[in-house]
Amino acid sequence: MNMKTMDPKPPIAKKIPKELKIHNDVRIDNYYWLRNRDNEEVIAYLNAENEYTKSVMKHTETFQTALFEEMRGRIKEDDTTVPYKLNGYWYITRYEVGKDYPIFSRKKDTLDAQEEILFDCNDMAKDQVYFNLGGISISPDNTMAAFSTDLVSRRQYTIQIKNLKTGEIYPDKIENTTGNATWANDNKTLFYARKDELTLRSHKIFKHVLHSNEEDLEVYHEQDETFNTFVYKTKSRKYIVIGSSSTLTSEYRFLDANTPNKSFKVFQERIRELDYSISHYGDHFFIIANCDGATNFKLLKTNERLTQKENWQEVIPYRENVLIEDIEIFKNYIVINERENGLNRLRIMSWNGIEDYYIPFKSETYTLYIGNNPDFDSDLLRYGFNSLTSPSAIIDYNLNTKQSEVKKEQEVLGGSFKKENYTSERIWATARDGVKIPISLVYRKGIKRDGKNPLLQYAYGSYGSTIDPSFSSIRLSLLDRGFIYAISHVRGGEYLGRNWYENGKLLHKKNTFFDFIDCSTHLIEQKYTSKEHLYAYGGSAGGLLIGAVINSNPELYHGVLAAVPFVDVVTTMLDDTIPLTTGEYDEWGNPNDEAYYHYMKSYSPYDNIEAKSYPNLLVTTGFHDSQVQYWEPAKWVAKLRALKRDNNKLLFNIDMDSGHGGASGRFESLKEVALEYAFLLDLEGINN
Repeated sequence: MNMKTMDPKPPIAKKIPKELKIHNDVRIDNYYWLRNRDNEEVIAYLNAENEYTKSVMKHTETFQTALFEEMRGRIKEDDTTVPYKLNGYWYITRYEVGKDYPIFSRKKDTLDAQEEILFDCNDMAKDQVYFNLGGISISPDNTMAAFSTDLVSRRQYTIQIKNLKTGEIYPDKIENTTGNATWANDNKTLFYARKDELTLRSHKIFKHVLHSNEEDLEVYHEQDETFNTFVYKTKSRKYIVIGSSSTLTSEYRFLDANTPNKSFKVFQERIRELDYSISHYGDHFFIIANCDGATNFKLLKTNERLTQKENWQEVIPYRENVLIEDIEIFKNYIVINERENGLNRLRIMSWNGIEDYYIPFKSETYTLYIGNNPDFDSDLLRYGFNSLTSPSAIIDYNLNTKQSEVKKEQEVLGGSFKKENYTSERIWATARDGVKIPISLVYRKGIKRDGKNPLLQYAYGSYGSTIDPSFSSIRLSLLDRGFIYAISHVRGGEYLGRNWYENGKLLHKKNTFFDFIDCSTHLIEQKYTSKEHLYAYGGSAGGLLIGAVINSNPELYHGVLAAVPFVDVVTTMLDDTIPLTTGEYDEWGNPNDEAYYHYMKSYSPYDNIEAKSYPNLLVTTGFHDSQVQYWEPAKWVAKLRALKRDNNKLLFNIDMDSGHGGASGRFESLKEVALEYAFLLDLEGINN
């Protein structure tokens, strides 16, 4: 029962006007002061927002606890991943009942061998408010593991090395890295990427020699501030590769893994908007590239001694309607992951030229991906398959016999879930420019299209990131209470190919917002829901989408969830000291260019708040967020509170201990989901 003796008062942030001027245009930012994370007044304001949210949602606390237990109750606590084999060992990740963190282990030769614990993250996380184990890299002789930890949630990892024979952790400590380390074949040389302390851009590759007193040697410095750099070893184990990439352009260097003290050789020097990736097989490299107008990419190959673009030979030509996403190379086969009409498919080709076919899949909408296949010599392809109604399955496909074996299907505990009780479909909305926008839907069978159903509409729509229609046991807590869940595959992602992305970025960015709004209108017109029952949800760059949408058409939505939202676009993109900003220019444009500045300003959620009514709104963030700084949503909420002309809820929940990915621990993040779901369900008058 919703009973409150007295409405709590929302915190009001003070205004300290700051003039921001560029291109003869002046913006006044009254909440710029909230950027100072060391200011006690800032901390006090954030804590007050948390207290206000807690107070407003107090009547749902029992319900939140029930939702948390319900969602947690569907997840198998004593769970184990499907083992994979690499270099003579089977590697396993498992969870134990009552423990939040994974245990990493391995067994030699067979799965019946004695278990060897590599890392028990429950022990490692003891006494830590936040804990994340980054990459684990096993030395070629299997005796050591390079591993990394983040104790703050800023994605700045410390790499250490563990002796797997003795259990000793060596004194070597490498700070401020991306978390991944790559061994040379000498079992003593490690390559890793280090981050810029201020911007958090991964900008340098170093070489670390175990037990050496020498300072780590810088082997590569990425000078272009719009690029990030990284390092890895090819699956064939022959080469160490340094990659440099921006949104549109890439470049690689390679070095024989047996000669780590030699110099890296450039594979193909960067050319603006030449985006390519490389894989090694035999005496050739295989290249996925968008060269010569191949917007959706094509597959090429070249001799490992002649890697420049003029030597690349076509293997699979460019096809206008087929996007090549990635490849997996085995000793006898190459597997190509393609996407056509929004759906993935796996093409199998044998090196001897005899086999060339697709694994058959029959479903209207599903999620398909290549799984973990580190063993070059294997004839088993591991892939994952699920849909909005079918739990995740891990499948081994025998490339020789063409037989499939389901190694594991996600268990949904609690006894109430039956996949036949739910239905999914894909419908198409017509955008204002005539383009058809796909929408994936899932709901319990028996729902009537009478406009009375609550519907949660989700989208992302940036960086070419595709949101596939995948299964979620957590989402059942909404579906079982009558909600429809919809994913709008808006432009800005790559659901319908690379052009789908190109038409949703830079000076076409507003297509992303228009698509979402037009999908909302379509869902209402088709009576899946109505304005009184439609809810919108987006996070990070998807939070930008949500912010722009409710500035434009707030009347379409009863409530909105905005998670770690990127909403102060202009100010952030003008500040190249903020982590990750310069690498975003190819996505949003550089506002130092006047044309991009004015276009960006015309949709930036923070800059376009007006004195009008807005939907009920719950905003979440993490104080240590390295991707979207906490002050963006803080400023947005403060300005909304000052200008909005309604009595709808505006709540701001800040996790003072976490970053962009939320709380660490297996179940802790479910508490935030329980808050979000309780917020939505409470607006629908549902409290159990």
